[in-house]
Amino acid sequence: MQTEIYQEKAVLVGLITQHQPEERAREYLDELAFLVDTAGATPEKIFFQRVDYPNPKTFVGPGKLQEIKEYVQNNEIGLVIFDDELSPKQLRNIEKELQVLILDRTNLILDIFAKRAQTANAKTQVELAQLQYMLPRLTRLWTHLERQQGGIGMRGPGETQIETDRRIILTKISLLKQNLKDIDKQMATQRKNRGKMVRVALVGYTNVGKSTLMNLLSKSDVFAENKLFATLDTTVRKVIIENLPFLLSDTVGFIRKLPTNLIESFKSTLDEVREADLLLHIVDVSHQNFEEQLAVVNQTLKEIDPLEKPTILVFNKIDAFTFTPKEEDDLSPLSRENYSLTDLEKSWMGKMNENCIFISARDKLNIEQLKTLVYEKVKSIHIERYPYNDFLFQKYEE
Repeated sequence: MQTEIYQEKAVLVGLITQHQPEERAREYLDELAFLVDTAGATPEKIFFQRVDYPNPKTFVGPGKLQEIKEYVQNNEIGLVIFDDELSPKQLRNIEKELQVLILDRTNLILDIFAKRAQTANAKTQVELAQLQYMLPRLTRLWTHLERQQGGIGMRGPGETQIETDRRIILTKISLLKQNLKDIDKQMATQRKNRGKMVRVALVGYTNVGKSTLMNLLSKSDVFAENKLFATLDTTVRKVIIENLPFLLSDTVGFIRKLPTNLIESFKSTLDEVREADLLLHIVDVSHQNFEEQLAVVNQTLKEIDPLEKPTILVFNKIDAFTFTPKEEDDLSPLSRENYSLTDLEKSWMGKMNENCIFISARDKLNIEQLKTLVYEKVKSIHIERYPYNDFLFQKYEE
């Protein structure tokens, strides 16, 4: 019987450094725990270590590694996951010491993507990213080499085997890249065949409610659940608001420390963002650090397409928003917990002018106002593109 990752109990490991203070480190580990849950494993315990920088040999110090080892052995833990990407050397040394399966954040995300991939396109993209991640780590993957001891005449065959494996993977990577080029061409043709309707793309951090909103606006049934990366393949629907049709696409959610290889592999999916005329940036306003999530998405969008696009900032999940009013004698600075929803609305609407709205997709709050806002933006793009249609809009509105 094959043991799958979802049967495992997992231990999570993170660092507190001068560049990653304790509050942020704990938030990252909370997110890692959500990733672990999404993958199907059970987070049992979290270990932190306060250091200046990661140990180049074992990520954490020898004492902390021994502490983790004792916990793993005493509690039948089969999986230890580190919040940052581990070097091949660190992976090798940690596995040798702990004698259980070791993953890092990148590997875990790739595993989730592999589990979520449904179409040939998504599966090809994930496999390419996995092989690119695997390539520099070949020396730890082939356990048949461990039986070879050092000595005269023993080193050559091991190196030959590794080089053979490397060539196989490089050949496979080359084939997958060619397959993705073919898929890109097919998807580009599909986009051209959609005509010249205005394109709107939903973007945002993972698990902020993009698919739920997609279902509301398009009256369709896109898969949505409370898991990270529920959507991998881009879904495109034709939406009509008032008299105006446009195309609405749902894209893969972003996340902090998203592997670079994964962004590159999902180029065809992210082309929907590049070719969009209008972005709806969905933000989970109930998350205590939504502003950092917002910044992560904006940075990723710049990497995908440096050209600024018209954007509507959609703060979702106002139904789950909570705050703690400050006491009158409290002289401490205002924090995220002390801002009311009204305060946030005034603040962000002041920054974004009319390009900002607060909604609840789950409870359908302010959805009609969102539709009106989207309609006005799409209409202005449409009229700018097809000036002769301005008369038709004026006649309709009269």
